[in-house]
Amino acid sequence: MSVEALASQLRTEVGKAIVGQDATVEQSLVALLADGHVLLEGVPGVAKTLLVRALANALDLPYGRVQFTPDMMPTDVIGTNVFDAKNADFKLRKGPVFVSILLADEINRTPPKTQAALLEAMEERRVTIDGESHELPQPFLVFATQNPIDFEGTYPLPEAQQDRFLLKIQVDYPRPEDEIKVLHRHHEGFRPQNLAAAGIQPVTDLAGLLEARSEVASIKVEDKIFDYIYAIVAGTRKSEDLLVGASPRAGIALLRCSKAMAALRGRDFVIPDDVKELALPILRHRVTLRPETEVEGVGVDSVLTSIISAQIVPR
Repeated sequence: MSVEALASQLRTEVGKAIVGQDATVEQSLVALLADGHVLLEGVPGVAKTLLVRALANALDLPYGRVQFTPDMMPTDVIGTNVFDAKNADFKLRKGPVFVSILLADEINRTPPKTQAALLEAMEERRVTIDGESHELPQPFLVFATQNPIDFEGTYPLPEAQQDRFLLKIQVDYPRPEDEIKVLHRHHEGFRPQNLAAAGIQPVTDLAGLLEARSEVASIKVEDKIFDYIYAIVAGTRKSEDLLVGASPRAGIALLRCSKAMAALRGRDFVIPDDVKELALPILRHRVTLRPETEVEGVGVDSVLTSIISAQIVPR
């Protein structure tokens, strides 16, 4: 099955639970194909959690969920060794992180110490418990949700952890026509608490996902695309509105995701529009605004949009 066909089937299955939010769904599929983690930010009630649950149901892969709270400890995420009195020995009790698709719900409602428990898992695909390393299942992807940082009871994610996310997707309110469709669905009996009743069917397994990723890896990239990616990333380092620009890791992420987007759309080569479309979700959590820019009410997306627009688009 081609990547384009797989993506189409996944959209169809996810669409049984999610109305609209096309860009959010597409960018989540890009991350899935590019083997990267996703940070979904939006106000409560815009279907962030439902989207991840629906996508997990459409994938025949082990799935788990962590509901982050202010009193959660790192061991609640990665697990711990517990004493087995019967055998007079310690036994590993695995945490919820030992799955392929992990929903880290409201990740910014737990303190930094617990947030950091995911750092090694997200980067190395393993965790260390009492000095011993334990490999995580392959693939391992984190889909984290968070409320806007100005909401009460939230803790900002450390810069190092934000950089572990391949994409930061802003989940906005649905379009009016989509929100009306949501009302109709609920009137007709749809309940997000009973997602099984929506009839979502798995459309691929680990072998199918690996085959799709292999197709993504073979996507062609011309030299002018490499130059375009570098120009955008380097532009963030020269901006007078940014205190910290994007690192080379951001350029690598933009390359990986652009190849995935090309495959999603049925092409075997990357075009500048792939890069331009993905630049915001890849860069917005990897740069830091200057305090004076924030005071003026200028947002990071506005600054990045200006930087992207200033670059010469290759022909």
